[in-house]
Amino acid sequence: MSTNIKYFGLLAEITSCREESLGNSPSTVNELLELLFEKYPGLKEKDFRVAIDQQLVTEDARITGGEIALLPPFSGG
Repeated sequence: MSTNIKYFGLLAEITSCREESLGNSPSTVNELLELLFEKYPGLKEKDFRVAIDQQLVTEDARITGGEIALLPPFSGG
């Protein structure tokens, strides 16, 4: 199973892409973040949230497919 990841805002600039697919899908968000921090060290220094299928999740959430989005903080009301 592959994992499709979307990057928004500054995170897309750090990764130099807005979307990518990982061949081997990690089982949790924490495992995914470890992979991404190794691939894109600049992400480690940024504050962002993770969403699976448009629902914000915590790092211990399981990845069972679907779309994953990395979202930087948004301003405004």
